[in-house]
Amino acid sequence: MKTKIVTICGSMKFAKEMIKISFDLELKKRYAVLQCVYSIDRDDTEFEQIDLDILDKIHKKKIDISDAIYVVNIDGYIGNSTRSEIEYALKAGKEVIYHEPVNE
Repeated sequence: MKTKIVTICGSMKFAKEMIKISFDLELKKRYAVLQCVYSIDRDDTEFEQIDLDILDKIHKKKIDISDAIYVVNIDGYIGNSTRSEIEYALKAGKEVIYHEPVNE
């Protein structure tokens, strides 16, 4: 059985949830999860100084090496950055897995 490599995507307002979801995906689904949680336990001034373009490029590289992305869309929320990641993944032929059902 090949282990599926999955990049987790979602709003940083769900950072704590994404860490728990990543843990569950590894234990229950046996996925190898690439986490992209940056803002937990950081103050806002430190986060503002981070070059978001660099993080975006690194995150997209994680998508490149993944088999799929796992979108954390709690209460249906998908922000602009996550929408961009979904679009990027689809163009690259990656599977997109949603945490909650999507009404599209």
